Amino acid sequence: MRRIITAILAVLALSLVMAACGDDEDSGGESSTTSGDSGGDSKLIEKDPANASKKQITIGSKNFAEQYILGEIYAQSLEAAGYKVDKQLDLGSEQIAFKALKKGTIDAYPEYSGTALTSFYKVKTDDVPRDKEESFSQLEEKLKGDDIVAFTQTPFENTFRIASSKEFAEKVGNPKTVSELAENAGTKYKISGFPECRQRTDCLLGLNQVYDWKPKFVSSQGKFEDLDKNQSDLTFGFSTDGEFALNKYASYEDDKQLFPPYFVTLLVRKPTADELGPKGREIVESVQEPLNEEVMQELNSRVTIDKEKPEAVAASYLKEEGFTK
Repeated sequence: MRRIITAILAVLALSLVMAACGDDEDSGGESSTTSGDSGGDSKLIEKDPANASKKQITIGSKNFAEQYILGEIYAQSLEAAGYKVDKQLDLGSEQIAFKALKKGTIDAYPEYSGTALTSFYKVKTDDVPRDKEESFSQLEEKLKGDDIVAFTQTPFENTFRIASSKEFAEKVGNPKTVSELAENAGTKYKISGFPECRQRTDCLLGLNQVYDWKPKFVSSQGKFEDLDKNQSDLTFGFSTDGEFALNKYASYEDDKQLFPPYFVTLLVRKPTADELGPKGREIVESVQEPLNEEVMQELNSRVTIDKEKPEAVAASYLKEEGFTK
């Protein structure tokens, strides 16, 4: 429905633009000469024939929908600029992907800042700076030892997010934050999460310690399915889960910063980053700019719910945002 409405609005907007152009033509057409400077083509990625002679770039990803989509976005945007690109978009866990990057099996892959710090450099979850830029600076310093560069972070992060049905949210007074949720819901309701959540400080244990909240815990991998089947009242989801695009579920702000930052950065081997140069880096970072939380939820929903192919979803995104034709 959102995409249908968007299409209708686009048609109406086009009609208005055409009408405006007609007015300009009638009055001499002076203003139409500048339309190309600020029009939709300003973001269009231009193909540089010189890039074809550069080393092939292998883009990797981990093995879930969001990673496939991001990997495709980066790969397709570089291809549009004329680079030779190979894709290895089903590498597995972060440990496997990072090992492939260090060995040079791949040249780049998208990773989450908090994951990189805790998984690769053994920073304790509680010690990860909660400030987005501070944690990123720490990561950049640590990556230098592995000859890896971190490109600018995405606007969105994929962090833990407590979720419920909208009906449940109404029942407990429509709280906006986890603090309000804890106060309104008390301990009589159930929350589901993966089994290890019970002992993790960035999961159930953290709720107990940081929010002084002890809801009943249900061990499950079901997430939103648990809510739909009334197996739990709340669940530990992720902020960019495609289910949030369905407008069926409520989420609650982590106002006490229980969870570390998990913004995406494209990790790139330094020789590859040098090969890409400023223009290549600019392409990668420009295609990230529209990727806020809502947009990433929508893209994920197209893959996980609508069952579209990640390659097609990425291509549509680049086209819709004006990066490709």
